Amino acid sequence: MNQTTAQETVDVFGPDSMLRRLVNEARWGLAVTRATVLEAAHPQIGTALINNSTFVTHPWRRLRNTLASTQRMIDPDRHVRSREAARLNRLHARISGTDPQDRHYDAMDAEARAWVIATLFESAVTMYRLSGESLAAPAVERLYTEFRTLLALLEGGDSDQLPATAQEFWPYYDDMVNHHLENTEAVRVILYRLFADVPAPPLLRGHPAVWAAGRAVAGPVAAAITIASLPESFCRRVALPDLPGARALMHGAYLTTGLATRLLPNGWMNVGSFMSLLDPDRTGGSGPWENIRRKAGQAAAMLRLITPAPDEVDQVTRSADRFFAEVLDQTGDGHIAWPDLAAMAREIATRLDLDEQDEDRLYKAYAGWWRELQTNLDTDGDGRVTRQEYAASAASLPSSGLVKIADVLFDVTDVDDDETIDAREYQTLFRTAFHRDLTGGGDSYSRSAFVRQFLFFMSGQRHSVAYDSLLS
Repeated sequence: MNQTTAQETVDVFGPDSMLRRLVNEARWGLAVTRATVLEAAHPQIGTALINNSTFVTHPWRRLRNTLASTQRMIDPDRHVRSREAARLNRLHARISGTDPQDRHYDAMDAEARAWVIATLFESAVTMYRLSGESLAAPAVERLYTEFRTLLALLEGGDSDQLPATAQEFWPYYDDMVNHHLENTEAVRVILYRLFADVPAPPLLRGHPAVWAAGRAVAGPVAAAITIASLPESFCRRVALPDLPGARALMHGAYLTTGLATRLLPNGWMNVGSFMSLLDPDRTGGSGPWENIRRKAGQAAAMLRLITPAPDEVDQVTRSADRFFAEVLDQTGDGHIAWPDLAAMAREIATRLDLDEQDEDRLYKAYAGWWRELQTNLDTDGDGRVTRQEYAASAASLPSSGLVKIADVLFDVTDVDDDETIDAREYQTLFRTAFHRDLTGGGDSYSRSAFVRQFLFFMSGQRHSVAYDSLLS
């Protein structure tokens, strides 16, 4: 067994780490998108994504959480890395089941987890090559060592699921692509649904016409660029189209991002700047892209003046049907099942970086609410709640399960145990929207006030900007 010692881990992810520098570059998004398609083509991973992930309905939330998790995994502090690895393992341990062909999948499967790391490494090397920066052999080997160390952190020191050297990696990678990947539902969803239907980022949620117009062009272009960047043998294997001009478009995109990374001033092409562009509330509206963001807002305002206004939406209440779609159906498959409620618990646990004990309390509270929903709403006994079943009985739902969740949520948010959630604790949970959605004029919440607001939102009785930012 190949063991990675603590000292080796610290050295690999030290100040000169290639991986740390890479994940802080905005162009890393091209590599991650490409890798995600290859991951989704693995039968186990593809089924797990479809059955449990919120990557289609909440892609920006998934992007933010993935970025935060990756940065923790390569943090200079060994304790931060170990804590994040343990959190990811607890998360993955809760994901298992069977696919439509009755094949078992398990998010803790060592071979599948190694494939995730493999796709990220290969996509990183491809990104450099397509960006005009082909890595020399020693640099490739060094980067590969860092990715293997990442796998070892997840696997308790064992990275033997990946070959020992970069030179040995390529035959393994070719064998996986040529003999083990499939045209899964997850691949089709990413390429033909996610790019076409991706919801607006926080910056443009108030400008639906602008986003719809931009997405109509950007969606097909993004899909074409991604497909053209994939291995030709994989494209043939899963019958992906070879679109005219797509390869030239793909090469142009990679070369442009590569040149921008090398030539623009420091800070312009890092991940933090682009995240602030997509979600200015996270940074207070500062950064090198702030002027562009303001111009985009002005353009959106002008467009609203010359386009018909949409029907007014009631911002105080939601219909049961709309609340079902926007909040409860986290995976976007048209019904409520345990993965939807688990996704809520997972998002809260990730935001608050809960330890194992508090995380278990939160999941158990959500499991209790799920049993309550099944008992009261699952009229045909099929183990899930349809939109029609929810709408028919939502008004008469008991609230004991929700009260338990609210109590646990209060406890884990109230980190100083003073029985009050202050402004800092509240903002840790909600990230944005703190002062925009508080009632009563105070900067703190008692347990009763916090529980009441949670129940109002989760029962669909009242709109909440804060809880929308967390769950919808």
